[in-house]
Amino acid sequence: MRTPFIAGNWKMNTNLSEALKLVGELKPHVESITGVEVAVCPPFVSLAAVRQALTGSSIKLGAQNMYFEEKGAFTGEVSPLMLAGLCDYVILGHSERRQYFGETSELVSRKVRAALKVGIPPILCIGENLGEFEAGKTAEIVTGQLTGSLLGVEAAEGLVIAYEPVWAIGTGRAATGQQANAVISLIRQNAARIYGQAFGREVRILYGGSVTADNIAEFVGQPDIDGALVGGASLKAEQFVAIVKQTARLKNQ
Repeated sequence: MRTPFIAGNWKMNTNLSEALKLVGELKPHVESITGVEVAVCPPFVSLAAVRQALTGSSIKLGAQNMYFEEKGAFTGEVSPLMLAGLCDYVILGHSERRQYFGETSELVSRKVRAALKVGIPPILCIGENLGEFEAGKTAEIVTGQLTGSLLGVEAAEGLVIAYEPVWAIGTGRAATGQQANAVISLIRQNAARIYGQAFGREVRILYGGSVTADNIAEFVGQPDIDGALVGGASLKAEQFVAIVKQTARLKNQ
């Protein structure tokens, strides 16, 4: 049975004091919830302090991005060796990285390989934009992104996949549970094609895109959706805790 997973992507929000305040609000409520894994992904500048604040907590820590080189003259980048031992996960291939920073699936695959090499499980994001969705190219795009982002990745133990339709991210226009489940079922089939049937059954696949406490049940109530990568709602402790609680309840009935 796949352990449900809720990860909060704080994006470029919170300074250090705000990050620590948010973690402080989350910890006492999340600790009492069983049957679901929870992670928070603050900005780089807060990772070390949040790691310390999470000492003794079951909440995991994730980074929002990473470069593929381990060291060198790459001003402003953060390497896998800098995150190893600090982070439990790293988000790679997020649509905002692909859209605003020109990241290709080939580049993402190099990052995935680098993360796995140092023992950090990636949360690999894939998803189509509005034009591709309206043109009926969803299956083509997500299959191509998944295959391209895993090119050269011989083994993907610990990998988490997040399906994030770009047209639903931060727009308030979430996919329906049935729509998301159909695409995630396809992703699961393709993961099985790449790494075998056992991997396809066991890999956790999340939904992301305007997830809130009001609609989370629609997604985690679906058989192939194992949780969510939460954006804006993860910045509000009450909302995020409600999302975790509902996920635990629905996935452990």
